Amino acid sequence: MNIDIKEICRIARKAGEAILEVYQGDVEVEIKDDRSPLTAADRAAHRIIVRELEQLTPDIPILSEEGKDIPYEVRRNWERFWLVDPLDGTKEFIKKNGEFTVNISLIEGHKPILGVIHVPVRDKTYFGQLGQGSWVREKEEKERRISCRPFDPASDLTVVMSRSHPSLELETFLKNLNVGKTVSVGSSLKLCAVAEGEADIYPRLGPTMEWDTGAGQAIVESAGGVVETLQGKPLDYNKRDLLNPYFVARGA
Repeated sequence: MNIDIKEICRIARKAGEAILEVYQGDVEVEIKDDRSPLTAADRAAHRIIVRELEQLTPDIPILSEEGKDIPYEVRRNWERFWLVDPLDGTKEFIKKNGEFTVNISLIEGHKPILGVIHVPVRDKTYFGQLGQGSWVREKEEKERRISCRPFDPASDLTVVMSRSHPSLELETFLKNLNVGKTVSVGSSLKLCAVAEGEADIYPRLGPTMEWDTGAGQAIVESAGGVVETLQGKPLDYNKRDLLNPYFVARGA
């Protein structure tokens, strides 16, 4: 099945418009069972993305953060599925710092093969597909191709890291790198920074879920980079436990 990635960009942008409607008002926050925050924007974006994807690809199942209660016994047989985070960076959304995204990825054979990340506040969309490259488009400007920096551990590295999830493990990890500069950013924008060549490396030594990384991994890898565990193994998707191991994203 050939999927037009521009259609997925359109869906992500539409979800972003719904998010901005909530963002511009007073944001009411609920706390989910896992103690993560939930807003009306998460729900609105989830409804739009699921509806649009079901219309576009009715035969491809969907796993979304806001609809994740699908038994492993059901999804273990999926050969291909959409993996969605309707609002990545809810904490940044609540802080109103603009660093939140809409993430949509297509997983095939336990690996992301297509990814779209939309930044609603900037009306900026990153998208990539394995074998076809990665691109970015801001507002109505012409899209441009992006690529990772070649990774040279001997150079002064620009390291991008989480704004809301620092860790002691990360501090230890950074002592073994030749760090020239660190940048703190929210949501999947960290993966976008690597894909766009604005950062050399993004080490994540803290908890993430599969929907946090699927789209960004597809974009980074389509831009010539790698996303791998600290043991140098690829991230595996559609596991029984959807929690990712620690990982590093960087140029090749």
